[in-house]
Amino acid sequence: MTPPPTSTYTPVMRRLLTLTFLLALPIFTISCSSGYQGYMTRSYTIRGTHYQPMSVNQALNHSEVGIASWYDESSWLGFKRGNTSLGEKVQPWHVSGAHKTLPLPCEVKVTNLENGKSVKMRLNDRGPFIPGRVIDVTPRAAKKLDFHHKGLTQVKVEVLSVGDGKYKRKAKRKKRFLIF
Repeated sequence: MTPPPTSTYTPVMRRLLTLTFLLALPIFTISCSSGYQGYMTRSYTIRGTHYQPMSVNQALNHSEVGIASWYDESSWLGFKRGNTSLGEKVQPWHVSGAHKTLPLPCEVKVTNLENGKSVKMRLNDRGPFIPGRVIDVTPRAAKKLDFHHKGLTQVKVEVLSVGDGKYKRKAKRKKRFLIF
C-alpha cells in the first residue's frame, strides 16, 4: 500500500493561513451587514441645499428618468473605503448606489436607456449632489449598465422595495389583464 499523501504545508504555514482567514472573516461579514433598522427619511442639508426624502409610501410608487453617474471610493486593494450614509462599507464588488431623496435602504431597478441594459441594486447612500443627476452608482454597477467608460448616461430608476428584513415593503405592481 502507498502511504496517504502528506500535506505540503508545514504546521507554521497552516497556523499562518488559519490566522489570516480568521482576521479576514470579520472584514467580509461586517462589510456585508447593514445594522440599520427602519428607514432613513430624515431631512438633511448639503452645501446649503436642503433635501427632504420621500415617505416610504411615496417612494413605493416612484420612478424617474435622468442622468446617472458613477463614483469610486477606491484605494489600494479595496481595503480603505468610505462608509455610506447607512454606515455600510463600500466594497469593489458591491452593486449599489446613491440617491438624494429616496428612503434608505431601497432596492431599485436602473435601466440604461441608451442600450437597454438594466440591473437591480441597493441604494444605501446619499447623492449625487451635482445638479441634473438623479443617481450615482458604484463602478461595478456602471460596468453592468455598460457606461463605465462614458461616465454618464440616461437612465430610468424604478423603486422595487424600501427597507430591509422585517421593515421591507415591496412596491405594488400594476395588475395587467388580458382581454380577448
